[in-house]
Amino acid sequence: MNRRNFIGLLPAAAIAATADAAPKRRTTVSIRGDQFFINNKPTYAGRSYKGMKIEGLLMNSRMVQGIYDDRNSETVSRWKYPDTGKWDAERNTREFIAAMPEWRRHGLLAFTINLQGGSPQGYSKDQPWHNSAFEADGGLRADYLSRLERILNRADELGMVAIVGYFYFGQDQWLRDEAAVIRAVKDTTNWLLEKDYRNVLVEIANECDNRAYDQPIIKADRIHELLRLTKSMTRNGRRLLVSASYNGGSIPKPNLVAEADFLLLHGNGVKEPNRIAEMIEQTRKVDGYRPKPILFNEDDHFDFDKPANNFLKAVGAYASWGYFDPGKSDYSDGYQCPPVNWGINTERKQAFFKLLKDITGS
Repeated sequence: MNRRNFIGLLPAAAIAATADAAPKRRTTVSIRGDQFFINNKPTYAGRSYKGMKIEGLLMNSRMVQGIYDDRNSETVSRWKYPDTGKWDAERNTREFIAAMPEWRRHGLLAFTINLQGGSPQGYSKDQPWHNSAFEADGGLRADYLSRLERILNRADELGMVAIVGYFYFGQDQWLRDEAAVIRAVKDTTNWLLEKDYRNVLVEIANECDNRAYDQPIIKADRIHELLRLTKSMTRNGRRLLVSASYNGGSIPKPNLVAEADFLLLHGNGVKEPNRIAEMIEQTRKVDGYRPKPILFNEDDHFDFDKPANNFLKAVGAYASWGYFDPGKSDYSDGYQCPPVNWGINTERKQAFFKLLKDITGS
């Protein structure tokens, strides 16, 4: 048995035991009404941009592949680095961490990172690769946790928030049954709490209304059950803030709106920027809504040089916005297709970070 497989089989008790050494954390995210706070101060304190309120928003980017790996020997070669001809999960995480300070300097306060990633081809009908931090029974893999821990630690040092996603519709089929899903939620939430991460927001499922999900409890009609489960778990009176997202252009249902601490929307497929503002308005009218932050953490529309784009329309309606740049698997562009170049290395990335810097005054 090679070392990589051995690590993946470590018992949950051995994984949890490392929590005893959790350092004192520097960054705490909280919510007051419809605003995000970091260390008891509103984000972007006092900031406005062209008459639009920025204070209390949480600008973010979809960086879901920071702990990516592929356990399918038939597909792993697709993600090879052009300079080495091999895929390297550890290199991917190292380069992610090295890029984080530059994101932060441009005003990026948050990023989404997923335990089951996202499509490494941007958009995929079939997803035969095996990228999951969970074993079939829902137990956690120590190799994934090791990479995640390094990223969350660096985010904590930089004053950044991680939106940690648990499930992805292209990978939930690797979980054996509903009991495995529940164990995955419990074990992950326990791990985050035991490590005393205070800079984490939880996204239980990416696009819970996506028809590709195999596990019924993750789907839109029952997703509130997993939100309630996560919220019921505490350490020293503290719990994690939790939500789940819907498909691009969709408005969340009342069961999610009532239960979530913040609301996640997606702008994929929304070609008309005014629709972004309409989505925000409609979400605030859903039964069960009370003042809470609305946050886009996935939108693949850009036009950052134009006076009207999805980013600006979201901000104008007082919602946080998240950049999603899928790119392609050749280490040249995008932030989702391995091997990912995590730098600000393309015109599109540069345009986003320039507008982000202008908006946030960073």
